[in-house]
Amino acid sequence: MAAFNIVSALVMVVTDKQADIAILRTLGATPLSIMGIFIVQGITIGLVGTLLGLAGGVALATHVDVVVPFIERLFGVKFLAPDVYLISDLPSQVQWGDVTTIGLVAFGLATLATLYPAWRAARTQPAEALRYE
Repeated sequence: MAAFNIVSALVMVVTDKQADIAILRTLGATPLSIMGIFIVQGITIGLVGTLLGLAGGVALATHVDVVVPFIERLFGVKFLAPDVYLISDLPSQVQWGDVTTIGLVAFGLATLATLYPAWRAARTQPAEALRYE
């Protein structure tokens, strides 16, 4: 889901910045350097999102014994009613191998998601982009 959001956000930025990209191209920026700008922007977004997501997930997993009772009191519901389920609490154990795999896959998808918008930005033709400015 985050990868689709990165793609859509960067496509919107590329569309919005067509004139700026065209000006950079007329000043001598190569298509590869334009592509690099958008790849760095997407990777930064992906890295920050991945790190925040991993930190939030690990924090929630390590403190599930505090969070679940808080939510149950706040909303007046019981997640695991003892008369319905065979367990009365929600066990949680952080598997660092899984955390690492999830982080790498999330960052990899975010990196892949930057390629199409960056390629599209690199294809900007200065004359076409500046024609109606």
